[in-house]
Amino acid sequence: MPSGEKAAKKRNYFKKLTSLVETYPQVLIVHADNVGSKQFADIRTALRGKAIVLMGKNTMMRTALRQHEDKMPEVKNLIECVKFNIGLVFCIADMGEVRKIIEDNRVPAPARAGALAPVDVIVPAGPTALGPEQTSFFQALGISTKISKGTIEIQADNQVITKGERVGASQAALLQKLNIRPFSYGLVVQRVFDKGSVYSVEVLDIGDEDILKMFMKGVQNLAAFSKAICIPTEASLPHVILKGFKNLVALCIDSEYSFPQMESIKEFIANPDAFVVAGPAAGAAAAGGEAAPAEAKEEEKKVEEEEEEEDEDMGFSLFD
Repeated sequence: MPSGEKAAKKRNYFKKLTSLVETYPQVLIVHADNVGSKQFADIRTALRGKAIVLMGKNTMMRTALRQHEDKMPEVKNLIECVKFNIGLVFCIADMGEVRKIIEDNRVPAPARAGALAPVDVIVPAGPTALGPEQTSFFQALGISTKISKGTIEIQADNQVITKGERVGASQAALLQKLNIRPFSYGLVVQRVFDKGSVYSVEVLDIGDEDILKMFMKGVQNLAAFSKAICIPTEASLPHVILKGFKNLVALCIDSEYSFPQMESIKEFIANPDAFVVAGPAAGAAAAGGEAAPAEAKEEEKKVEEEEEEEDEDMGFSLFD
């Protein structure tokens, strides 16, 4: 290719990359090991209208981003992520949706000799379609077998490949004969570049419920801390007021003095039977059945114990 044509192609690539960074500030940084051209085409098709996948040499990416650093200083964080076999996915739609589409486009693959295993591989126990002449493959890997109905049967589950280790030739041959495709490959989202900030992809797993749960835990800790140091805050004030109300009720419960907010408590103490809900035994009697005397006594005892507990606590909790 002539040098002039190379230069024009490089300029177009630089222009495209800087334009995408300016237009779509949310970028997924993906690793593209073991991804074939057909799989790339399928991923681009699935992301059409939702994201743009841009691959290229790391040196060209870094050069283009450095030339654009004066205009967008925040791309400096993105430059530091351009390492190894990576690609950039510029998100048009929500990043979580784009990530899900990428993860759904993984394809199964056989174990190839010399490849690093991304997961542990276990050969399950049970019959196989292999004849007795294939026993040597299992013996080489220390897998116990027996001959059953003219075929080899594996007697127990066996882990033949460990995650992070290289696949051996015997292991790859055995898995191929068993028609086991243990690995799956695709684009792997590792980091997120969001308007200048770079963070781990696990942050995308945090939903509204998780945020609300963490916020409520912080509010509870603030309320407990405020009560401990006797400094009222908006978080601790409801608990302080409730505790004060309980103290007033405890002070006035045995006297003739009363106030509107404690009338229901006095009514409960004066006539607890009015607050008792019919139990299973009472329901059975109303339906025409007769409860056994022992069961009736047990129900009455349980109701009395519940009344005593409610009377002691006055129906309120500090953290209601």
